[in-house]
Amino acid sequence: MAGRRKGRIIAFQALYAWDVTHRALDELLEFDWVETKKRDKLGEEGLIFPRLIIAGTIENIGEIDRHIEDNLTNWDFDRLNRVDLAIIRISVYSLLYQKDMPPSIVIDEAIDISKEFGGEDAYRFVNAILDSIRKKNKGIA
Repeated sequence: MAGRRKGRIIAFQALYAWDVTHRALDELLEFDWVETKKRDKLGEEGLIFPRLIIAGTIENIGEIDRHIEDNLTNWDFDRLNRVDLAIIRISVYSLLYQKDMPPSIVIDEAIDISKEFGGEDAYRFVNAILDSIRKKNKGIA
């Protein structure tokens, strides 16, 4: 699981960079922005999982953002913290498209990443959005 966690962190960082800098997908997937030591430690095999999440999230960004917007209560999508949004986006991708991934694990990982990288109470917001999306989408246990 540690490899998947690292992969999710890299995917969240890539989505954040994509959102803020509008970097091209193919550039993000080269992982030249990841420290060489970390990239070498993961190896090509370890980069498959984050590549899948990054590419899948960006390719389906319209639908993913629609799900997020539909589950915001008293909050404007454009005002979302970009770190939180990146975490939520990769997690919504996993909930909607990675059916082999248990939703509870996806949400728990998002909460943990949010606690590490987000603001003080960001994890509560991330949890609420993802749990709402999980509950509203049939086929997601």
